[in-house]
Amino acid sequence: MATLLGWVVGTAVQLQQVALWQAWVYMLFLPLGLMLSAGAAPKKIVNAFPQAWRNAWPGGWKLQACSLLGAALLAFAATGLRATAFLADALDPALEGRDVVVTGVVANLPQRNEAAVRFRLQVEAAALNGAPVRVPPRMDVGWYGGAFASGLATGPAAGPAASPVAVVGSEAGAPAPNLTSLNRMPPTVVAGERWQLTLRLKAPHGARNPSGFDYELWLWDQGVQATGYVRAGPKDLSPSHLGATWSSPVSQLRQTVRDAVLARIENRQQAGLIAALVVGDQAAVDRADWDVFRATGVAHLVSISGLHITMLAWGAALGGGWLWRRSSRLCRALPAPTAALLCGVGVALAYSAFAGWGVPAQRTCIMLATVAALRLTGARWPWPVVWMLACAVVVACDPWALLQSGFWLSFVAVGVLFATDLGASPALSTGSDANLALKSGAWLQRLTISLKYLVREQWLITVALAPLTLLLFGQVSVVGLLANLVAVPWVTLVVTPLALLGCCVPPLWDVAAKAISALLWLLQGLAGWPWATLQVAVAPLGVAVLGTVGALLLVAPLPRYLRVLGLPLLLPVLLWKAPSPESGEFELLAPDVGQGNAVLVRTAQHALLFDSGPRYSLESDAGHRVLVPLLQALQTRLDLLVLSHRDLDHVGGAPAVLAMQSQAELLSSIEADNPLQTLRKARRCVAGQSWVWDGVEFAVLHPQAADYDTPAKPNALSCVLRISNGRQTALLTGDIELAQEARLVAWAAERSAQVKEGARRAERNLESEEQDALPPRLLAADVLLVPHHGSNTSSSAAFLDAVAPRIAIVQSGYRNRFGHPTGLVMDRYTQRHIAVVDSPHCGAYTWQSWEPAPHTSGACWRLSSQRYWHHRVP
Repeated sequence: MATLLGWVVGTAVQLQQVALWQAWVYMLFLPLGLMLSAGAAPKKIVNAFPQAWRNAWPGGWKLQACSLLGAALLAFAATGLRATAFLADALDPALEGRDVVVTGVVANLPQRNEAAVRFRLQVEAAALNGAPVRVPPRMDVGWYGGAFASGLATGPAAGPAASPVAVVGSEAGAPAPNLTSLNRMPPTVVAGERWQLTLRLKAPHGARNPSGFDYELWLWDQGVQATGYVRAGPKDLSPSHLGATWSSPVSQLRQTVRDAVLARIENRQQAGLIAALVVGDQAAVDRADWDVFRATGVAHLVSISGLHITMLAWGAALGGGWLWRRSSRLCRALPAPTAALLCGVGVALAYSAFAGWGVPAQRTCIMLATVAALRLTGARWPWPVVWMLACAVVVACDPWALLQSGFWLSFVAVGVLFATDLGASPALSTGSDANLALKSGAWLQRLTISLKYLVREQWLITVALAPLTLLLFGQVSVVGLLANLVAVPWVTLVVTPLALLGCCVPPLWDVAAKAISALLWLLQGLAGWPWATLQVAVAPLGVAVLGTVGALLLVAPLPRYLRVLGLPLLLPVLLWKAPSPESGEFELLAPDVGQGNAVLVRTAQHALLFDSGPRYSLESDAGHRVLVPLLQALQTRLDLLVLSHRDLDHVGGAPAVLAMQSQAELLSSIEADNPLQTLRKARRCVAGQSWVWDGVEFAVLHPQAADYDTPAKPNALSCVLRISNGRQTALLTGDIELAQEARLVAWAAERSAQVKEGARRAERNLESEEQDALPPRLLAADVLLVPHHGSNTSSSAAFLDAVAPRIAIVQSGYRNRFGHPTGLVMDRYTQRHIAVVDSPHCGAYTWQSWEPAPHTSGACWRLSSQRYWHHRVP
C-alpha cells in the first residue's frame, strides 16, 4: 500500500512543476528511489546490497516510509523523463505562421460540419520551401471553407472545437487583410487516407481562465504538439490525395458505421446520440443536449464511460461463461470462470477500441485488466489495496490523468462501491433476502432486491460525489438521483445494446432512436424544473477535500453517530461564497476569450459584463466555453450586460450569458432588428447615462443620442463606459476608432474648461451652473481596455495622452488573422511607459481597485497557474 500510494504522490508532485529539468537531473533520482524501495522488497533484493548497507537499513514502520518515499522518487523521475522526451518533439517556434507542406495519414475519425473538417494527422514528412523540416509527429488539422487572410496566422484557441478563423466581417472597421478566394474544402476525408497538404502551423495554445478547460493539457495528453489549418486557396499548392492506407482500420470502420447511422436516422438529435454510444463520436451530440445531460447528471452515460464498458464486460463474462460451460472439453482445457473473465476483458478492450480508445476508456480497461490479473493469479487482496493498485497502474500509464475530472469522479465512485460492499451484482449477494429470492425463484422478489440495490448504490454515489462535482464544475444536479435511476438501466441495458446490435442489423437503430426519444422526453422535463441544479461558488481545494471526506463519512458503513460527523465537513462546500470587493471598491476580470472583448466588473453587491466575447464557430462561442463557467464558479448574478456594438467578436457569447442570467438587463448600441433583441430587449447606451453601485460610479461617455440617426459603421457606435470610485478609474472602450477618440478628447477638454471656468467664477462669488464635481481630466484612467484590440485605426497619440493609463489591457487571439495588436500601436504605449497586458501572454487578467498604486498591477492567470505543458508565448 505504501508503494502504491508513493507512486501516485510522486507523480502528483511532478505535475506541479512549472518547468521541466534536464533529463539527467531526473535520472539522478532513479538509483536513490530504487535503494529506498528495496527496503520494503523481498529478502533476495535486499540481500543484493552490501552488508554495511543492510545493517544500516531502517526497520519496522520505517520500511513503509522508505517504500513510500522510494516509489515517489521513482514516479517523479519516470514522469519527468517521459515529459522531457515528449517535449523534445515540440514545434519549432520558427515554423509558426509559415506554410509547411506536410504529408501524413488521417489518424482518427474526422469531424465535419457546415464550415470545416477537423482531423488528426500522423505526419510522415514535412518541407518548407522545398527543404525538409522537422515537425511534431502528430497534429490536429482544420480544413475550413471560406475566405482567409493572406500572410497572417489566425485565431482564437478556446478549446478543441474552436475555429481558427472568425467569421469574415465580424471585425468591422479592422484594417482589411488581403483575403484570397474561397478556401476549397474536400468532399470527404476518410480515416487512413494519405494526404499532402499545405498547413499554417502554430503551437498548441488555448484560453487560460480560472475554472476553465485546459486545452493545452488536453492536447498534451492526446500526444498532439501542433495545430494548423489547410491552405487551399488558388495561390496555394493544391491538396493532394495520395491514396488510402491500412494504418487505421478501426477508425475507417468507425467512420463507416457513423455515416451509416447518420444516413439511416433522419432525426439529427437521435442519430448523434447513437453515434456517440456506438463509435464514441461526442461531437455528434448537440450542445443543447449536453446542457440537458449536465443538468440531470447523466452526461457520463452519453460518453464512452467506465459504466458502459464495465456493464458490457460483465454481460460478456456472463454470456461467455455460460457458453463455455456447455463444453466439457473446453472446461477441462480452461476453467469456465477464467474463460469468462478473459472474455469480459477482451470484449471491453474491443469495444473501447471501436469507440475511439479515448482516455476514459483506456483508464477503465486498465482497471479491469488489473483486477482480472489479480484474480487469475489467485490473489485475494483487501479492497483498499486493489483500489489503490488500479489507481497506481492507471497513473503509471497516464500520469496526466491525475489532472482530469473524469479520473477522480470514477476513482471515488469505485472506491465508494468497494467500501460499501456494492461492487458485486445483487445476484451474488449473500444477504438472506437475496438467497430466499434466488432459492424460491420468485422473479418479483429478485426484481425488488435489484431495485433496492440500484437505489442504494445510486444514492451513495450521488452523495459521495456531490462535493467533488461542485469543486470541478460549480454545480450538482438535484434531480440526478431520479434521472440516473431511470437512465442508467435504460441506456446500459436497452439503448446501448440496441445501438451496438444495429451495426449488424440496421433496423435496430430505429428502435434505439425511439428509446432515445423517450429518454430525452424525461430528461428534458427534469432539466426544466426550477431547482434542477444546485449552483454554488467553487470552493478552494482544501475546503472541497474536507467536503469530500465529509460526504464519504456520510455513506461509509459506520455507526450512525460517526456518519453524522460528516455534515460539519460538508456544509462549508455548500455555503462557500466567493470573495467580493468591499463597498467603494471594484474589480475587473478580463477573461481569455481569444479575439474578442469581455470584461467582468464586480462591486460589493452588483456585477456587470462588458461585451460577451466572440463566436468561434457554429457550435462554439465564448459564452458557453468561458463566461458561463466563470460566472458559475464565482456564483455571480449579473445586473447588467453591456454589449458595446453588434460585431460577433463582442456579442458572440451573449445568447449563452442571457440564457443563464435571466435577471440581467441589456444595454447596447445594437440595432432594433438585431436577433439579440428577441432574447432580451436592449436599452440604448447614450452618453450622459450614469448610476452608482456600492459607492462606485458608472458613466457612459459614448455614443451621443444623435449618432443613432446617422448611418455609421458599428465600431463608431461602440459604447464607452467609465468606472471610478474617486481613487481608481477604468475606461472600457469597445471598438471606437480615431474619429470617436478625437471627439472624446475634444469633449473632455471642453468640459474641463467649463469646470475650470466655473471654479474661477465661484472664487469671485459668482453663481454658475457649471460648478459640479467632475474632475478636470474626464478621460484620465488608471486602466484602459485598448480600443479595437490594438488596431491601427485606434489608440491615437492624443487619446493616450488624455487617458494616460498605467495599465492597458489587450484582448486578442494568439496569432489572430488581423495582426492585433499592431507594432505601430504598441510603440505608442511603450513610448508613454504604459504597461500592456495581452491575452496570449497573460490569459485571464484580474485588476482590483483596492490595491494601492503603483502595486495595482493585477494578476495573470497564465503566469500564476503555469505548468510545463503550457505554451510559453514568445
